[in-house]
Amino acid sequence: MTENEISYKIRGAIFKVYKELGPGLLESIYEAALCYQLTKDGLSVWKQIPVKVVYDGVILPVDYRLDLLVEDKVIVELKSVEALMNVHHKQLLTYLKITGKKLGILVNFNSDDIGSSIYRKVNGL
Repeated sequence: MTENEISYKIRGAIFKVYKELGPGLLESIYEAALCYQLTKDGLSVWKQIPVKVVYDGVILPVDYRLDLLVEDKVIVELKSVEALMNVHHKQLLTYLKITGKKLGILVNFNSDDIGSSIYRKVNGL
């Protein structure tokens, strides 16, 4: 599947989770539910993937973690906050750059309108 095909399925799963659970829960609950739904929909999903950070040619002794990685191609960054900030968008772009992945999805489940709370971020796609 292409990144675009995967993102279409991710978006559908996000809508299913939101319809069932609604807004206002902890990010970890949405992560578990979305992981379950994506797997149910036939996608391979890994959660809380540690990623090494290289600085000046040296691997730093710390990791950061991707919320979800779908089909080893698309990063999903989950939030459950009152409002997304610019730094949340930049964070996902940084994750794409560091990992070399081409597509990321940023979603804020703490929203009255989930459709307007899903953002695609690209890195050379």
